Amino acid sequence: MFKSRNFVILLVMVLILSLAVSGCKSKDASKGLDDNGTEEVIEIGYGHGFMPETPHHKAAIKFKEEVEQATNGKVKVNLFPSGQLGSAREMFEGLQMGTQEIALVPTARISGFAPELQLFDLPFLFPNREIGYKIMDGEVGTALLDSLKSQKIKGVAFYEDGYKHFTANKPISELEDFKGLKFRTMESPIIINQFKALGANPTPIDFGELYSSLQLGVVDGQENPLVTIVSSKFYEVQTNLTLSEHAYLGHVLIFSDDWYNKLPKDIQEILYEKGREIAKWQRQAVQEEEKNYLQTIKDAGVNVVELSPEEKEKMKEITLSVHQEYVKLFGNEILDKTYEEIEKYK
Repeated sequence: MFKSRNFVILLVMVLILSLAVSGCKSKDASKGLDDNGTEEVIEIGYGHGFMPETPHHKAAIKFKEEVEQATNGKVKVNLFPSGQLGSAREMFEGLQMGTQEIALVPTARISGFAPELQLFDLPFLFPNREIGYKIMDGEVGTALLDSLKSQKIKGVAFYEDGYKHFTANKPISELEDFKGLKFRTMESPIIINQFKALGANPTPIDFGELYSSLQLGVVDGQENPLVTIVSSKFYEVQTNLTLSEHAYLGHVLIFSDDWYNKLPKDIQEILYEKGREIAKWQRQAVQEEEKNYLQTIKDAGVNVVELSPEEKEKMKEITLSVHQEYVKLFGNEILDKTYEEIEKYK
């Protein structure tokens, strides 16, 4: 009996000691240490939908390099271009669920989650890129990024695809040329009403089906920045390009909010600041690459039309009513502030 009691006491002491050691390990793990007391590497999945040769992926590479260097290897950024982690919607949901950490997605593709971002879809809103950048990096941009918090997303910075242009299977040099043409649109009331105002017939089609729809004549034309027209090879199935700069297509760098908030403060600061710094680099890179994109389109035999200032003004006036669609959805505050800043920066 005595030996049995001693055995029980010894067993209890072993269990208590094991729990104590386990508790120490858990405490170390909460400080970012593994079971051996060495610092763990924070691995990050960063996804986007563009091809490796684009400024979007080059910006992702730059982010990876600068973050890993600034953190002395404490952070490892794994890049997934070309939609490897899914569509913009799927990546957004991945951030919400915590299965992905960082994404660079088009503002227009996540409007179902963050409808306020449709501000960028308004026709002829930004007089030029420089004013657009000031608005994106100022109070309006901050308010739009903050609106993502309700979706468990941390908005970091606005990147870009650039100004949108029209492609079609007939030349478009004046307002009347839109009449009767079927244009592909996204499922967006603002963009649908833009084409209605221009006199065209808007036809919502998923982006993944756009190339074949143009090829088969399901629609006569579409709108996109030059980087998308080239990377998606729309110039192969369209005979005309109109340089209209009629609307702006932005991207937004976003983090999983729950994941971000659990990181050490110094790592948070590096990720956030690098994301914002590289946004400015990426925008400039897009502008520099656009000359090459345009040359690629011309070399393919596409007829390029430059919209005259007079015709651009006509289109601006006739599509101004579309801005009221945004007001109906979100009130006057954001749009009025945008107008105010545009006047200030002109």
